Amino acid sequence: MTQKPIIVIGGGPAGLMAAGKAAESGAPVLLLEKMKKPGRKLAITGKGRCNLTNIADMDAFLSRFGKNGRFLRQSFQSFFNDDLMEFMRKRGLELVTERGGRVFPASGKAQAVVTLLVDWIHRCGVTIQTGTSVKKLLLEGDRVTGVRTHKEDLACSSVILATGGASYPATGSTGDGYRIAELVGHHIVPIRPALVPLETKGDSALKMSGLNLRNVGVRLLINGKKKADGFGELVFADFGITGPVTLQLSGMAVDALINEDRVGVSIDLKPALDENKLDARLLRDFAKRAREPISSILRGLLPPQMVPVCLETTDISPEKTGATISAPERRRLKNWMKNFQLDITGHRPFSEAIITAGGINTREIDPRSMASRQIKGLFLAGEILDIQAHTGGYNLQAAFSTGWLAGEAAGRYGKD
Repeated sequence: MTQKPIIVIGGGPAGLMAAGKAAESGAPVLLLEKMKKPGRKLAITGKGRCNLTNIADMDAFLSRFGKNGRFLRQSFQSFFNDDLMEFMRKRGLELVTERGGRVFPASGKAQAVVTLLVDWIHRCGVTIQTGTSVKKLLLEGDRVTGVRTHKEDLACSSVILATGGASYPATGSTGDGYRIAELVGHHIVPIRPALVPLETKGDSALKMSGLNLRNVGVRLLINGKKKADGFGELVFADFGITGPVTLQLSGMAVDALINEDRVGVSIDLKPALDENKLDARLLRDFAKRAREPISSILRGLLPPQMVPVCLETTDISPEKTGATISAPERRRLKNWMKNFQLDITGHRPFSEAIITAGGINTREIDPRSMASRQIKGLFLAGEILDIQAHTGGYNLQAAFSTGWLAGEAAGRYGKD
Protein backbone atom coordinates (compact mmCIF):
# COMPACT_ATOMS: atom_id res chain seq x y z
CA MET A 1 0.00 0.00 0.00
CA THR A 2 1.49 3.33 -1.04
CA GLN A 3 -1.25 5.41 0.56
CA LYS A 4 -1.40 5.07 4.33
CA PRO A 5 -4.25 2.73 5.23
CA ILE A 6 -7.13 3.05 7.62
CA ILE A 7 -6.34 0.46 10.27
CA VAL A 8 -9.25 -1.40 11.86
CA ILE A 9 -8.36 -3.16 15.12
CA GLY A 10 -10.64 -6.13 15.76
CA GLY A 11 -12.44 -8.53 13.44
CA GLY A 12 -15.80 -8.81 15.19
CA PRO A 13 -19.15 -7.50 13.88
CA ALA A 14 -18.27 -3.82 14.40
CA GLY A 15 -14.77 -4.20 12.97
CA LEU A 16 -15.85 -6.18 9.90
CA MET A 17 -18.64 -3.72 9.12
CA ALA A 18 -16.33 -0.74 9.67
CA ALA A 19 -13.61 -2.21 7.47
CA GLY A 20 -15.92 -2.89 4.56
CA LYS A 21 -17.65 0.48 4.76
CA ALA A 22 -14.31 2.34 4.98
CA ALA A 23 -12.99 0.41 1.98
CA GLU A 24 -16.08 1.34 -0.06
CA SER A 25 -14.87 4.95 0.17
CA GLY A 26 -11.85 3.93 -1.93
CA ALA A 27 -9.34 4.11 0.92
CA PRO A 28 -6.91 1.25 1.57
CA VAL A 29 -7.96 -0.64 4.71
CA LEU A 30 -5.96 -3.02 6.88
CA LEU A 31 -7.88 -5.10 9.43
CA LEU A 32 -5.80 -6.45 12.31
CA GLU A 33 -7.17 -9.48 14.19
CA LYS A 34 -5.26 -11.20 16.96
CA MET A 35 -6.99 -14.58 16.52
CA LYS A 36 -6.31 -16.99 13.64
CA LYS A 37 -9.46 -15.85 11.86
CA PRO A 38 -11.97 -13.02 12.26
CA GLY A 39 -15.50 -13.38 13.60
CA ARG A 40 -14.83 -16.02 16.27
CA LYS A 41 -17.27 -14.56 18.78
CA LEU A 42 -19.86 -13.71 16.13
CA ALA A 43 -19.84 -17.37 15.07
CA ILE A 44 -21.09 -18.51 18.49
CA THR A 45 -23.61 -15.76 19.26
CA GLY A 46 -27.23 -16.72 19.83
CA LYS A 47 -26.18 -20.28 20.69
CA GLY A 48 -24.58 -20.53 17.27
CA ARG A 49 -27.65 -19.12 15.48
CA CYS A 50 -26.76 -15.38 15.53
CA ASN A 51 -29.62 -13.10 16.53
CA LEU A 52 -28.65 -10.36 14.07
CA THR A 53 -31.15 -7.68 14.97
CA ASN A 54 -34.73 -7.01 16.03
CA ILE A 55 -37.62 -5.55 14.05
CA ALA A 56 -38.55 -3.14 16.89
CA ASP A 57 -38.96 0.52 15.91
CA MET A 58 -36.35 3.16 16.67
CA ASP A 59 -37.78 4.39 19.98
CA ALA A 60 -38.31 0.87 21.31
CA PHE A 61 -34.79 -0.06 20.23
CA LEU A 62 -33.20 2.93 21.94
CA SER A 63 -35.16 2.28 25.14
CA ARG A 64 -33.50 -1.15 25.44
CA PHE A 65 -30.15 0.61 26.02
CA GLY A 66 -31.30 2.64 29.02
CA LYS A 67 -29.86 6.07 29.66
CA ASN A 68 -27.12 5.69 27.02
CA GLY A 69 -29.59 4.79 24.29
CA ARG A 70 -29.79 8.34 22.93
CA PHE A 71 -26.10 8.14 22.00
CA LEU A 72 -27.00 5.56 19.34
CA ARG A 73 -29.68 7.57 17.53
CA GLN A 74 -27.37 8.91 14.81
CA SER A 75 -25.80 5.49 14.27
CA PHE A 76 -29.23 3.93 13.88
CA GLN A 77 -30.35 6.72 11.56
CA SER A 78 -27.35 5.92 9.35
CA PHE A 79 -27.78 2.14 9.36
CA PHE A 80 -30.71 0.51 11.16
CA ASN A 81 -32.43 -2.88 11.26
CA ASP A 82 -34.10 -2.60 7.84
CA ASP A 83 -30.75 -1.56 6.33
CA LEU A 84 -28.96 -4.48 7.96
CA MET A 85 -31.56 -6.99 6.80
CA GLU A 86 -31.42 -5.60 3.26
CA PHE A 87 -27.60 -5.71 3.39
CA MET A 88 -27.68 -9.40 4.34
CA ARG A 89 -30.41 -10.40 1.87
CA LYS A 90 -28.72 -8.55 -0.99
CA ARG A 91 -25.65 -10.72 -0.41
CA GLY A 92 -27.60 -13.96 -0.41
CA LEU A 93 -28.47 -14.55 3.24
CA GLU A 94 -32.09 -15.52 3.87
CA LEU A 95 -33.52 -14.32 7.17
CA VAL A 96 -36.36 -15.32 9.48
CA THR A 97 -38.14 -13.32 12.19
CA GLU A 98 -39.03 -15.20 15.36
CA ARG A 99 -40.80 -14.57 18.66
CA GLY A 100 -40.10 -11.15 20.13
CA GLY A 101 -39.11 -9.70 16.75
CA ARG A 102 -35.72 -11.42 16.78
CA VAL A 103 -34.08 -11.86 13.37
CA PHE A 104 -31.89 -14.88 12.52
CA PRO A 105 -30.30 -16.40 9.41
CA ALA A 106 -32.86 -18.86 7.97
CA SER A 107 -30.14 -21.51 8.00
CA GLY A 108 -29.79 -21.16 11.78
CA LYS A 109 -26.03 -20.89 11.33
CA ALA A 110 -24.09 -17.91 12.69
CA GLN A 111 -21.07 -18.94 10.62
CA ALA A 112 -23.03 -17.98 7.49
CA VAL A 113 -23.01 -14.36 8.72
CA VAL A 114 -19.27 -14.45 9.38
CA THR A 115 -18.60 -15.92 5.91
CA LEU A 116 -20.78 -13.28 4.26
CA LEU A 117 -19.01 -10.40 6.00
CA VAL A 118 -15.49 -11.74 5.38
CA ASP A 119 -16.28 -12.36 1.69
CA TRP A 120 -17.71 -8.84 1.44
CA ILE A 121 -14.70 -7.09 2.92
CA HIS A 122 -12.37 -9.14 0.69
CA ARG A 123 -14.34 -7.96 -2.35
CA CYS A 124 -14.12 -4.39 -1.02
CA GLY A 125 -10.31 -4.74 -1.04
CA VAL A 126 -9.68 -4.98 2.70
CA THR A 127 -6.41 -6.64 3.70
CA ILE A 128 -6.86 -8.95 6.69
CA GLN A 129 -3.86 -9.64 8.89
CA THR A 130 -4.60 -12.28 11.53
CA GLY A 131 -2.49 -13.38 14.47
CA THR A 132 -1.64 -9.74 15.14
CA SER A 133 -1.98 -8.25 18.60
CA VAL A 134 -2.02 -4.44 18.91
CA LYS A 135 -0.20 -3.03 21.93
CA LYS A 136 -0.73 0.72 21.60
CA LEU A 137 -1.58 3.60 19.28
CA LEU A 138 1.21 5.83 17.99
CA LEU A 139 0.54 9.56 18.24
CA GLU A 140 1.98 12.84 17.05
CA GLY A 141 0.50 15.39 19.41
CA ASP A 142 -3.21 14.65 19.57
CA ARG A 143 -3.34 12.81 16.22
CA VAL A 144 -3.00 9.08 15.64
CA THR A 145 -0.32 8.18 13.10
CA GLY A 146 0.05 4.44 13.53
CA VAL A 147 -0.21 1.37 15.72
CA ARG A 148 2.36 -0.78 17.47
CA THR A 149 1.72 -4.50 17.17
CA HIS A 150 3.53 -7.30 18.99
CA LYS A 151 6.06 -7.41 16.12
CA GLU A 152 6.15 -4.06 14.26
CA ASP A 153 4.97 -0.47 13.95
CA LEU A 154 2.42 0.26 11.20
CA ALA A 155 1.68 3.74 9.83
CA CYS A 156 -1.91 4.73 9.11
CA SER A 157 -4.17 7.61 8.16
CA SER A 158 -6.67 6.77 10.91
CA VAL A 159 -7.67 3.96 13.29
CA ILE A 160 -11.01 2.32 14.03
CA LEU A 161 -10.83 0.63 17.42
CA ALA A 162 -13.38 -2.22 17.52
CA THR A 163 -11.85 -4.86 19.77
CA GLY A 164 -15.08 -5.86 21.54
CA GLY A 165 -15.55 -6.27 25.26
CA ALA A 166 -14.25 -8.80 27.75
CA SER A 167 -16.91 -11.51 27.51
CA TYR A 168 -16.09 -14.91 25.99
CA PRO A 169 -12.32 -14.26 26.27
CA ALA A 170 -11.53 -17.53 24.47
CA THR A 171 -12.77 -15.88 21.25
CA GLY A 172 -10.26 -13.03 21.62
CA SER A 173 -12.40 -10.56 23.60
CA THR A 174 -9.99 -9.99 26.44
CA GLY A 175 -10.42 -6.27 27.04
CA ASP A 176 -7.35 -5.15 25.03
CA GLY A 177 -9.23 -2.20 23.57
CA TYR A 178 -9.90 -0.65 26.94
CA ARG A 179 -6.18 -0.57 27.72
CA ILE A 180 -5.37 0.84 24.26
CA ALA A 181 -7.98 3.61 24.64
CA GLU A 182 -6.94 4.41 28.19
CA LEU A 183 -3.31 4.87 27.14
CA VAL A 184 -4.35 7.75 24.87
CA GLY A 185 -6.51 9.46 27.51
CA HIS A 186 -9.96 7.90 27.22
CA HIS A 187 -11.86 7.15 30.40
CA ILE A 188 -13.29 3.69 30.95
CA VAL A 189 -16.57 3.23 32.80
CA PRO A 190 -15.72 0.20 34.99
CA ILE A 191 -16.43 -2.99 33.07
CA ARG A 192 -18.45 -5.86 34.50
CA PRO A 193 -20.24 -8.90 33.07
CA ALA A 194 -23.72 -8.29 31.65
CA LEU A 195 -26.42 -10.66 30.43
CA VAL A 196 -24.80 -13.10 32.83
CA PRO A 197 -26.11 -15.96 35.01
CA LEU A 198 -26.48 -15.29 38.74
CA GLU A 199 -25.28 -17.34 41.72
CA THR A 200 -27.67 -18.08 44.61
CA LYS A 201 -27.36 -18.95 48.29
CA GLY A 202 -28.00 -22.46 49.55
CA ASP A 203 -28.63 -25.65 47.59
CA SER A 204 -32.16 -25.08 46.27
CA ALA A 205 -30.93 -24.28 42.75
CA LEU A 206 -28.57 -27.25 42.81
CA LYS A 207 -31.46 -29.58 43.69
CA MET A 208 -33.39 -28.27 40.68
CA SER A 209 -30.41 -28.00 38.31
CA GLY A 210 -31.47 -28.31 34.69
CA LEU A 211 -35.13 -27.42 35.38
CA ASN A 212 -36.49 -24.98 32.81
CA LEU A 213 -39.45 -22.84 33.92
CA ARG A 214 -41.46 -21.08 31.23
CA ASN A 215 -43.83 -18.15 31.69
CA VAL A 216 -42.84 -17.19 35.22
CA GLY A 217 -42.73 -13.73 36.75
CA VAL A 218 -39.45 -12.68 38.34
CA ARG A 219 -38.90 -9.63 40.54
CA LEU A 220 -35.43 -8.31 41.33
CA LEU A 221 -35.17 -7.25 44.97
CA ILE A 222 -32.47 -4.87 46.15
CA ASN A 223 -32.33 -4.28 49.89
CA GLY A 224 -35.78 -5.87 50.11
CA LYS A 225 -37.44 -3.54 47.58
CA LYS A 226 -38.54 -4.40 44.04
CA LYS A 227 -36.28 -2.61 41.54
CA ALA A 228 -37.18 -4.40 38.29
CA ASP A 229 -39.21 -7.31 37.04
CA GLY A 230 -39.41 -9.62 34.07
CA PHE A 231 -41.51 -12.40 32.61
CA GLY A 232 -40.46 -15.44 30.66
CA GLU A 233 -38.05 -18.34 30.91
CA LEU A 234 -35.85 -19.11 33.92
CA VAL A 235 -33.43 -22.03 34.18
CA PHE A 236 -31.92 -23.49 37.37
CA ALA A 237 -28.24 -24.47 37.36
CA ASP A 238 -25.97 -26.02 39.96
CA PHE A 239 -24.67 -22.53 40.86
CA GLY A 240 -27.94 -20.59 40.71
CA ILE A 241 -30.18 -19.25 37.94
CA THR A 242 -29.85 -18.44 34.26
CA GLY A 243 -32.17 -18.21 31.24
CA PRO A 244 -33.55 -15.16 29.39
CA VAL A 245 -35.44 -13.51 32.26
CA THR A 246 -32.42 -13.89 34.58
CA LEU A 247 -30.08 -12.40 32.00
CA GLN A 248 -32.47 -9.49 31.47
CA LEU A 249 -32.31 -8.58 35.18
CA SER A 250 -28.64 -9.42 35.68
CA GLY A 251 -27.18 -6.00 34.82
CA MET A 252 -28.93 -4.28 37.70
CA ALA A 253 -28.17 -7.25 39.98
CA VAL A 254 -24.44 -7.13 39.19
CA ASP A 255 -24.28 -3.38 39.85
CA ALA A 256 -26.08 -3.86 43.18
CA LEU A 257 -23.68 -6.65 44.18
CA ILE A 258 -20.71 -4.39 43.38
CA ASN A 259 -22.36 -1.76 45.57
CA GLU A 260 -22.58 -4.40 48.35
CA ASP A 261 -26.37 -4.18 48.44
CA ARG A 262 -28.55 -7.11 49.48
CA VAL A 263 -29.82 -8.74 46.28
CA GLY A 264 -32.50 -11.36 45.73
CA VAL A 265 -35.14 -12.56 43.31
CA SER A 266 -38.78 -13.38 43.92
CA ILE A 267 -40.27 -15.91 41.50
CA ASP A 268 -44.02 -16.03 40.82
CA LEU A 269 -44.55 -19.62 39.67
CA LYS A 270 -48.24 -19.03 38.97
CA PRO A 271 -48.53 -15.58 37.38
CA ALA A 272 -51.81 -16.51 35.66
CA LEU A 273 -53.50 -17.07 39.05
CA ASP A 274 -53.97 -14.38 41.66
CA GLU A 275 -53.68 -15.40 45.31
CA ASN A 276 -57.41 -16.01 45.73
CA LYS A 277 -57.65 -18.21 42.65
CA LEU A 278 -54.53 -20.15 43.65
CA ASP A 279 -55.94 -20.65 47.14
CA ALA A 280 -59.19 -21.96 45.64
CA ARG A 281 -57.22 -24.31 43.41
CA LEU A 282 -55.30 -25.69 46.41
CA LEU A 283 -58.51 -26.20 48.40
CA ARG A 284 -60.12 -28.02 45.46
CA ASP A 285 -57.08 -30.27 44.89
CA PHE A 286 -56.77 -31.13 48.59
CA ALA A 287 -60.48 -32.02 48.81
CA LYS A 288 -60.48 -34.07 45.61
CA ARG A 289 -57.31 -35.97 46.52
CA ALA A 290 -57.79 -36.01 50.29
CA ARG A 291 -56.09 -39.35 50.90
CA GLU A 292 -53.06 -38.74 48.68
CA PRO A 293 -49.74 -37.42 50.07
CA ILE A 294 -49.03 -33.74 49.48
CA SER A 295 -45.87 -34.69 47.56
CA SER A 296 -48.11 -36.35 44.96
CA ILE A 297 -50.79 -33.64 44.90
CA LEU A 298 -48.27 -30.87 44.26
CA ARG A 299 -47.09 -32.59 41.07
CA GLY A 300 -50.27 -31.24 39.52
CA LEU A 301 -49.09 -27.71 40.23
CA LEU A 302 -45.29 -27.89 40.12
CA PRO A 303 -42.58 -29.68 38.13
CA PRO A 304 -41.50 -32.85 40.04
CA GLN A 305 -38.04 -31.42 40.77
CA MET A 306 -39.59 -28.46 42.60
CA VAL A 307 -41.82 -30.45 44.95
CA PRO A 308 -39.13 -31.48 47.49
CA VAL A 309 -37.72 -27.95 47.56
CA CYS A 310 -41.20 -26.52 48.09
CA LEU A 311 -42.01 -28.87 50.95
CA GLU A 312 -38.63 -28.38 52.60
CA THR A 313 -38.87 -24.59 52.40
CA THR A 314 -42.45 -24.51 53.69
CA ASP A 315 -41.66 -27.10 56.40
CA ILE A 316 -44.41 -29.53 55.41
CA SER A 317 -43.99 -33.28 55.61
CA PRO A 318 -44.21 -34.94 52.17
CA GLU A 319 -46.29 -37.72 53.79
CA LYS A 320 -49.13 -35.44 54.91
CA THR A 321 -52.35 -36.09 53.01
CA GLY A 322 -54.56 -33.52 51.36
CA ALA A 323 -57.12 -33.90 54.15
CA THR A 324 -54.59 -33.10 56.89
CA ILE A 325 -53.06 -29.94 55.41
CA SER A 326 -53.88 -27.09 57.79
CA ALA A 327 -54.91 -23.58 56.77
CA PRO A 328 -51.51 -22.11 57.81
CA GLU A 329 -49.72 -24.79 55.77
CA ARG A 330 -51.92 -24.03 52.77
CA ARG A 331 -51.08 -20.33 53.10
CA ARG A 332 -47.37 -21.16 53.21
CA LEU A 333 -47.71 -23.21 50.02
CA LYS A 334 -49.65 -20.44 48.28
CA ASN A 335 -47.15 -17.77 49.35
CA TRP A 336 -44.21 -19.92 48.23
CA MET A 337 -45.69 -20.43 44.76
CA LYS A 338 -46.34 -16.71 44.36
CA ASN A 339 -43.16 -15.53 46.06
CA PHE A 340 -40.36 -18.13 45.91
CA GLN A 341 -37.31 -16.15 47.00
CA LEU A 342 -33.65 -16.80 46.39
CA ASP A 343 -30.75 -14.71 47.71
CA ILE A 344 -28.28 -13.67 45.00
CA THR A 345 -24.70 -14.00 46.23
CA GLY A 346 -22.72 -13.38 43.06
CA HIS A 347 -22.55 -13.62 39.29
CA ARG A 348 -20.75 -15.84 36.83
CA PRO A 349 -17.45 -14.67 35.24
CA PHE A 350 -16.84 -12.86 31.96
CA SER A 351 -16.34 -16.23 30.27
CA GLU A 352 -20.07 -16.89 30.75
CA ALA A 353 -21.35 -13.36 30.07
CA ILE A 354 -22.98 -12.59 26.73
CA ILE A 355 -21.78 -8.98 26.72
CA THR A 356 -19.71 -6.50 28.72
CA ALA A 357 -21.26 -3.58 30.57
CA GLY A 358 -19.18 -0.45 30.91
CA GLY A 359 -16.48 0.62 28.49
CA ILE A 360 -15.29 3.82 26.85
CA ASN A 361 -17.29 6.77 28.11
CA THR A 362 -19.67 7.82 25.32
CA ARG A 363 -19.31 11.50 26.27
CA GLU A 364 -15.81 11.29 24.78
CA ILE A 365 -17.14 10.18 21.38
CA ASP A 366 -18.95 12.20 18.69
CA PRO A 367 -22.20 10.25 18.06
CA ARG A 368 -22.44 11.72 14.53
CA SER A 369 -19.23 10.01 13.39
CA MET A 370 -17.99 7.74 16.22
CA ALA A 371 -14.84 9.90 16.24
CA SER A 372 -12.87 10.32 19.44
CA ARG A 373 -13.17 13.78 20.94
CA GLN A 374 -9.68 13.27 22.44
CA ILE A 375 -7.59 11.99 19.54
CA LYS A 376 -7.86 13.09 15.90
CA GLY A 377 -8.13 10.22 13.46
CA LEU A 378 -9.39 7.72 16.06
CA PHE A 379 -12.84 6.19 15.68
CA LEU A 380 -14.48 3.72 18.07
CA ALA A 381 -17.24 1.18 17.54
CA GLY A 382 -19.04 -1.80 19.01
CA GLU A 383 -18.97 -3.41 22.44
CA ILE A 384 -15.90 -1.45 23.52
CA LEU A 385 -18.28 1.49 24.12
CA ASP A 386 -20.33 1.93 27.28
CA ILE A 387 -23.57 0.80 25.60
CA GLN A 388 -25.44 -2.39 26.38
CA ALA A 389 -28.98 -3.68 26.01
CA HIS A 390 -31.16 -6.67 26.78
CA THR A 391 -31.00 -9.82 24.67
CA GLY A 392 -33.01 -9.89 21.46
CA GLY A 393 -30.64 -8.70 18.72
CA TYR A 394 -30.18 -5.18 20.07
CA ASN A 395 -26.49 -5.41 20.94
CA LEU A 396 -25.44 -6.86 17.59
CA GLN A 397 -27.39 -4.17 15.75
CA ALA A 398 -25.54 -1.54 17.80
CA ALA A 399 -22.22 -3.14 16.82
CA PHE A 400 -23.13 -3.17 13.13
CA SER A 401 -24.54 0.38 13.20
CA THR A 402 -21.63 1.98 15.06
CA GLY A 403 -19.20 0.04 12.84
CA TRP A 404 -20.94 1.27 9.69
CA LEU A 405 -20.90 4.90 10.86
CA ALA A 406 -17.26 4.71 12.02
CA GLY A 407 -16.19 3.17 8.70
CA GLU A 408 -18.06 5.79 6.72
CA ALA A 409 -16.57 8.64 8.78
CA ALA A 410 -13.03 7.21 8.68
CA GLY A 411 -13.32 6.89 4.91
CA ARG A 412 -14.16 10.59 4.66
CA TYR A 413 -11.44 11.52 7.14
CA GLY A 414 -8.82 9.70 5.07
CA LYS A 415 -9.64 11.93 2.11
CA ASP A 416 -9.33 15.20 4.04
